[in-house]
Amino acid sequence: MYDYWLGGKDHFPADRDMAERTAAILPDSPRLAQANRRFLGRAVRFLAERGVTQYIDLGTGLPTSPNVHEIARGVHPGARVVYVDNDPMVVAHSRAMSTGGGVATVHADMREPEAILDHPDVAELLDFDQPAALLMVAVLNYLTPGDDVRGLLGRYSARLARGSYLALSVVSDEGLPGDVRRRARKLFQPSDIPANAWPRAAIDDLLTTIDPVRPGVTPTTRWRAEEDPLDTRMLAAVGTFRS
Repeated sequence: MYDYWLGGKDHFPADRDMAERTAAILPDSPRLAQANRRFLGRAVRFLAERGVTQYIDLGTGLPTSPNVHEIARGVHPGARVVYVDNDPMVVAHSRAMSTGGGVATVHADMREPEAILDHPDVAELLDFDQPAALLMVAVLNYLTPGDDVRGLLGRYSARLARGSYLALSVVSDEGLPGDVRRRARKLFQPSDIPANAWPRAAIDDLLTTIDPVRPGVTPTTRWRAEEDPLDTRMLAAVGTFRS
Protein backbone atom coordinates (compact mmCIF):
# COMPACT_ATOMS: atom_id res chain seq x y z
CA MET A 1 0.00 0.00 0.00
CA TYR A 2 2.78 2.40 0.96
CA ASP A 3 4.65 1.69 -2.26
CA TYR A 4 1.45 2.27 -4.27
CA TRP A 5 0.84 5.64 -2.63
CA LEU A 6 4.45 6.63 -3.35
CA GLY A 7 4.00 5.81 -7.03
CA GLY A 8 6.21 2.73 -6.91
CA LYS A 9 5.93 -0.54 -8.81
CA ASP A 10 6.53 -3.12 -6.07
CA HIS A 11 2.97 -3.99 -5.08
CA PHE A 12 0.18 -6.37 -6.03
CA PRO A 13 -3.47 -5.91 -7.07
CA ALA A 14 -4.55 -6.72 -3.51
CA ASP A 15 -2.33 -3.91 -2.22
CA ARG A 16 -3.79 -1.43 -4.70
CA ASP A 17 -7.32 -2.50 -3.81
CA MET A 18 -6.72 -2.07 -0.08
CA ALA A 19 -4.97 1.25 -0.62
CA GLU A 20 -7.92 2.59 -2.59
CA ARG A 21 -10.43 1.30 -0.03
CA THR A 22 -8.41 2.95 2.73
CA ALA A 23 -8.24 6.25 0.87
CA ALA A 24 -12.01 6.13 0.38
CA ILE A 25 -12.36 6.28 4.17
CA LEU A 26 -9.23 8.34 4.91
CA PRO A 27 -8.66 10.53 1.84
CA ASP A 28 -5.43 11.99 3.22
CA SER A 29 -3.71 8.57 3.33
CA PRO A 30 -1.68 9.01 0.11
CA ARG A 31 -0.57 12.46 1.25
CA LEU A 32 0.43 11.07 4.66
CA ALA A 33 2.61 8.44 2.99
CA GLN A 34 4.27 10.94 0.69
CA ALA A 35 4.90 13.49 3.46
CA ASN A 36 6.28 10.75 5.67
CA ARG A 37 8.77 9.67 3.03
CA ARG A 38 10.00 13.24 2.66
CA PHE A 39 10.35 13.46 6.45
CA LEU A 40 12.49 10.30 6.45
CA GLY A 41 14.84 11.84 3.92
CA ARG A 42 15.19 15.10 5.86
CA ALA A 43 15.66 13.26 9.16
CA VAL A 44 18.42 11.00 7.83
CA ARG A 45 20.23 13.92 6.20
CA PHE A 46 19.96 15.90 9.44
CA LEU A 47 21.36 12.99 11.46
CA ALA A 48 24.16 12.41 8.97
CA GLU A 49 25.09 16.08 9.17
CA ARG A 50 25.18 15.66 12.96
CA GLY A 51 27.83 12.99 12.46
CA VAL A 52 25.72 9.82 12.72
CA THR A 53 27.20 7.09 10.53
CA GLN A 54 25.13 4.04 11.56
CA TYR A 55 21.38 3.46 11.35
CA ILE A 56 18.82 0.82 12.31
CA ASP A 57 15.68 1.15 10.18
CA LEU A 58 12.79 -0.78 11.77
CA GLY A 59 9.93 -1.85 9.53
CA THR A 60 11.74 -0.69 6.44
CA GLY A 61 9.12 -1.89 3.95
CA LEU A 62 9.80 -2.50 0.27
CA PRO A 63 12.90 -0.57 -0.86
CA THR A 64 12.15 2.85 -2.32
CA SER A 65 14.90 5.03 -3.71
CA PRO A 66 16.52 7.01 -2.29
CA ASN A 67 16.69 4.63 0.63
CA VAL A 68 18.30 5.28 4.01
CA HIS A 69 21.80 4.12 3.06
CA GLU A 70 21.73 6.22 -0.13
CA ILE A 71 20.66 9.36 1.76
CA ALA A 72 23.16 8.87 4.59
CA ARG A 73 26.00 8.15 2.18
CA GLY A 74 25.32 11.42 0.43
CA VAL A 75 26.89 12.93 3.55
CA HIS A 76 29.06 10.07 4.85
CA PRO A 77 30.09 7.60 2.11
CA GLY A 78 30.93 5.00 4.74
CA ALA A 79 27.57 5.07 6.55
CA ARG A 80 26.29 1.67 7.66
CA VAL A 81 22.62 0.68 7.72
CA VAL A 82 20.65 -2.24 9.12
CA TYR A 83 17.21 -2.75 7.59
CA VAL A 84 14.72 -4.76 9.65
CA ASP A 85 11.36 -6.16 8.57
CA ASN A 86 9.16 -9.11 9.50
CA ASP A 87 7.92 -9.65 5.92
CA PRO A 88 10.00 -12.27 4.02
CA MET A 89 9.17 -10.59 0.69
CA VAL A 90 10.48 -7.26 1.93
CA VAL A 91 13.65 -8.91 3.19
CA ALA A 92 14.23 -10.66 -0.13
CA HIS A 93 13.73 -7.45 -2.12
CA SER A 94 15.94 -5.45 0.24
CA ARG A 95 18.78 -7.96 0.06
CA ALA A 96 18.56 -8.08 -3.73
CA MET A 97 18.70 -4.29 -4.07
CA SER A 98 21.25 -3.49 -1.33
CA THR A 99 24.48 -4.18 -3.15
CA GLY A 100 27.91 -3.54 -1.71
CA GLY A 101 29.13 -3.54 1.86
CA GLY A 102 27.93 -1.63 4.87
CA VAL A 103 24.29 -2.73 4.55
CA ALA A 104 22.53 -5.63 6.26
CA THR A 105 18.91 -6.77 6.09
CA VAL A 106 17.48 -8.74 9.02
CA HIS A 107 14.27 -10.73 9.07
CA ALA A 108 12.92 -9.96 12.55
CA ASP A 109 10.12 -8.39 14.58
CA MET A 110 10.76 -4.87 15.86
CA ARG A 111 9.27 -5.94 19.21
CA GLU A 112 12.33 -8.16 19.78
CA PRO A 113 15.27 -5.75 20.06
CA GLU A 114 17.61 -8.32 21.58
CA ALA A 115 17.15 -10.67 18.61
CA ILE A 116 17.86 -7.79 16.23
CA LEU A 117 20.86 -6.30 18.01
CA ASP A 118 22.41 -9.70 18.73
CA HIS A 119 22.00 -10.88 15.14
CA PRO A 120 25.46 -11.83 13.77
CA ASP A 121 25.12 -9.55 10.74
CA VAL A 122 24.19 -6.60 12.96
CA ALA A 123 26.91 -7.29 15.52
CA GLU A 124 29.47 -7.43 12.70
CA LEU A 125 28.26 -4.25 11.00
CA LEU A 126 27.54 -1.86 13.88
CA ASP A 127 29.80 -0.50 16.59
CA PHE A 128 27.67 -0.29 19.73
CA ASP A 129 30.28 1.90 21.39
CA GLN A 130 29.41 4.68 18.92
CA PRO A 131 26.10 6.55 18.59
CA ALA A 132 23.52 5.19 16.18
CA ALA A 133 20.13 6.32 14.93
CA LEU A 134 17.07 4.16 15.51
CA LEU A 135 14.45 4.86 12.84
CA MET A 136 10.84 4.04 13.72
CA VAL A 137 9.18 5.81 10.82
CA ALA A 138 5.48 4.99 10.30
CA VAL A 139 5.74 1.73 12.24
CA LEU A 140 4.26 2.54 15.65
CA ASN A 141 0.77 2.40 14.17
CA TYR A 142 1.19 -1.37 14.02
CA LEU A 143 1.33 -1.24 17.82
CA THR A 144 -0.94 0.39 20.37
CA PRO A 145 -0.02 2.68 23.28
CA GLY A 146 -0.92 -0.29 25.51
CA ASP A 147 1.87 -2.44 24.05
CA ASP A 148 4.45 -0.94 26.44
CA VAL A 149 6.18 0.96 23.66
CA ARG A 150 8.08 2.98 26.28
CA GLY A 151 9.54 -0.26 27.60
CA LEU A 152 10.41 -1.31 24.06
CA LEU A 153 12.28 1.94 23.44
CA GLY A 154 14.08 1.46 26.73
CA ARG A 155 15.31 -1.96 25.63
CA TYR A 156 16.76 -0.45 22.47
CA SER A 157 18.31 2.59 24.15
CA ALA A 158 19.90 0.40 26.83
CA ARG A 159 21.99 -1.27 24.13
CA LEU A 160 22.88 1.84 22.14
CA ALA A 161 25.72 4.22 22.94
CA ARG A 162 25.14 7.50 24.72
CA GLY A 163 24.19 10.19 22.22
CA SER A 164 22.17 7.83 20.03
CA TYR A 165 19.10 9.21 18.29
CA LEU A 166 15.51 8.17 17.76
CA ALA A 167 13.57 9.36 14.71
CA LEU A 168 9.91 8.46 14.57
CA SER A 169 6.62 9.29 12.96
CA VAL A 170 3.17 8.07 13.93
CA VAL A 171 -0.37 8.75 12.71
CA SER A 172 -2.59 10.48 15.25
CA ASP A 173 -6.36 10.14 15.45
CA GLU A 174 -6.59 13.83 16.34
CA GLY A 175 -9.69 15.34 14.75
CA LEU A 176 -11.00 12.10 13.24
CA PRO A 177 -14.78 11.69 13.69
CA GLY A 178 -15.86 8.60 15.59
CA ASP A 179 -17.61 7.05 12.58
CA VAL A 180 -14.44 7.37 10.48
CA ARG A 181 -12.40 5.65 13.19
CA ARG A 182 -14.91 2.80 13.34
CA ARG A 183 -14.96 2.34 9.56
CA ALA A 184 -11.15 2.30 9.40
CA ARG A 185 -10.90 -0.27 12.22
CA LYS A 186 -13.50 -2.45 10.51
CA LEU A 187 -11.60 -2.28 7.22
CA PHE A 188 -8.37 -3.55 8.77
CA GLN A 189 -9.98 -5.99 11.20
CA PRO A 190 -9.71 -9.06 8.90
CA SER A 191 -5.97 -8.43 8.45
CA ASP A 192 -3.31 -9.86 10.75
CA ILE A 193 -1.60 -6.45 10.53
CA PRO A 194 -3.45 -3.96 12.72
CA ALA A 195 -3.55 -0.24 12.01
CA ASN A 196 -3.92 1.95 15.08
CA ALA A 197 -4.07 5.74 15.12
CA TRP A 198 -2.59 7.11 18.34
CA PRO A 199 -4.07 9.81 20.57
CA ARG A 200 -1.86 12.90 20.63
CA ALA A 201 -1.48 12.56 24.41
CA ALA A 202 0.00 9.06 23.99
CA ILE A 203 2.49 10.34 21.43
CA ASP A 204 3.55 13.21 23.69
CA ASP A 205 3.97 10.79 26.61
CA LEU A 206 6.12 8.43 24.57
CA LEU A 207 8.38 11.24 23.47
CA THR A 208 9.31 12.08 27.04
CA THR A 209 11.86 9.27 26.55
CA ILE A 210 13.94 11.53 24.27
CA ASP A 211 15.27 15.07 24.20
CA PRO A 212 13.84 16.26 20.88
CA VAL A 213 15.72 18.61 18.63
CA ARG A 214 13.89 21.63 17.28
CA PRO A 215 11.08 21.93 16.26
CA GLY A 216 10.04 19.13 18.65
CA VAL A 217 6.87 17.14 17.98
CA THR A 218 5.31 18.45 14.80
CA PRO A 219 3.45 17.26 11.69
CA THR A 220 5.81 15.56 9.26
CA THR A 221 5.19 18.36 6.75
CA ARG A 222 6.59 20.92 9.20
CA TRP A 223 9.65 19.06 10.49
CA ARG A 224 12.52 21.23 9.21
CA ALA A 225 10.65 21.81 5.96
CA GLU A 226 9.46 24.85 4.10
CA GLU A 227 7.96 23.38 0.97
CA ASP A 228 4.68 22.18 2.52
CA PRO A 229 3.06 24.39 5.18
CA LEU A 230 -0.02 22.19 5.51
CA ASP A 231 -0.52 19.99 8.55
CA THR A 232 -1.08 16.25 8.51
CA ARG A 233 -2.26 13.83 11.15
CA MET A 234 1.14 12.15 11.04
CA LEU A 235 3.39 13.57 13.74
CA ALA A 236 7.17 13.33 13.81
CA ALA A 237 10.11 13.98 16.09
CA VAL A 238 13.86 13.40 16.25
CA GLY A 239 15.88 13.45 19.43
CA THR A 240 18.56 11.84 21.55
CA PHE A 241 17.62 9.10 23.98
CA ARG A 242 17.55 10.18 27.59
CA SER A 243 19.95 8.28 29.83
